[in-house]
Amino acid sequence: MDALSPTQAARLADAVLLLHAGIVAFAVLGQLLVVAGGLRGWRWIRSRAFRAAHLALVVFVALQAWLGRVCPLTTFEQQLRAQAGQPVHEAGLIEHWVGRLIFFEAPAWAFVVAYSAFAVVVVGSWWRWPPRGRAD
Repeated sequence: MDALSPTQAARLADAVLLLHAGIVAFAVLGQLLVVAGGLRGWRWIRSRAFRAAHLALVVFVALQAWLGRVCPLTTFEQQLRAQAGQPVHEAGLIEHWVGRLIFFEAPAWAFVVAYSAFAVVVVGSWWRWPPRGRAD
């Protein structure tokens, strides 16, 4: 496979960023929908596939934070941006954009705590509004 041109690398980096933002939205909005749906009796929020994918994602993010690892999507995007000759941010996606959007700098441990707390909320939702199979 030939190396990407700077323009191709930049476009692919933008696509990875959009994918990453979509995954973040799935994690956050998914949990909000689980809580809202649980309170309102929406049956679809008990979908085993939806809930398993959501839980796996959130636990993966929390484990990465605990291990001090950067998300693979962030690493891929940064490599592409470097190949495109664009500036590369040092922090992970959430840390970078939180800092840019609300002008707030936080130490890495604060994000570990936040990701862990969010994972606890997601796991707690499994007990409060457990997923069900098709027969339920």
